[in-house]
Amino acid sequence: MDITLEQPARAQLITADQRERPVPATLRYACADPLAVHVDFPSEVSLDGDDVSWTFSRALLEEGIRRPAGAGDVHLWPCGASRTVLELHSPSGMALLRFDTPALHRFLLRTYAVVAPGQEDVAAAVDRGLSALFGSV
Repeated sequence: MDITLEQPARAQLITADQRERPVPATLRYACADPLAVHVDFPSEVSLDGDDVSWTFSRALLEEGIRRPAGAGDVHLWPCGASRTVLELHSPSGMALLRFDTPALHRFLLRTYAVVAPGQEDVAAAVDRGLSALFGSV
């Protein structure tokens, strides 16, 4: 059975002048890609007017709500007892967003109810990824 979870999340975009701007986001998890989580943003908040989806490991989200974590384009860290900061880097620039930690934690618990940590079918996920990359070659 293919299960996809979606959970709206309130985010605050932290601007260059340290102001906060509310940004709608959706947290998404699909058992077909059990190692990943997605954060989706609607077109009205992107620079090019297109919907934007960031994908990173579920383990990174879990670690980032407890302590600083990440490398490359995605970093997370706790900001006080009830907030988590998500830093995203792209060729267009950098975005700094603050989420409510309890909402992120609830989302993680929901994903664990679908696919428990350590029970991910990694071989199937790799096969799907390779098929998507190479097609029928």
